[in-house]
Amino acid sequence: QVQLVESGGGLVQPGGSLRLSCAASGRIFSINPMGWYRQAPGKQRVLVAAITSGDSTNYADSVKGRFTISRDNAKNTVYLQMNSLKPEDTAVYYCNVHHFDGIRVKDYWGQGTQVTVSS
Repeated sequence: QVQLVESGGGLVQPGGSLRLSCAASGRIFSINPMGWYRQAPGKQRVLVAAITSGDSTNYADSVKGRFTISRDNAKNTVYLQMNSLKPEDTAVYYCNVHHFDGIRVKDYWGQGTQVTVSS
């Protein structure tokens, strides 16, 4: 089993910044990729950004140039630096990892952290 603990959400004014963190713990064999999704009220959960163990990244078009995903493989932690935040970035942000235990790949999700962008 893998546990994910997220932190860093909150209330911020438009144009502000936040940094989300997600730490994985448990019986970890291989985690790849790691990523962030978000879900706004009444909308589907969508990919925000993802990063592989080789640091290849993928971003949603809506956040390119404003958000940066990174990971610390030694700490099994993924980060999302969010700059120039807009009201439309308001959502619950979920950490997601694919864990390979040597036999199969399983998806794990964090509990979610609220990000609210408002003046």
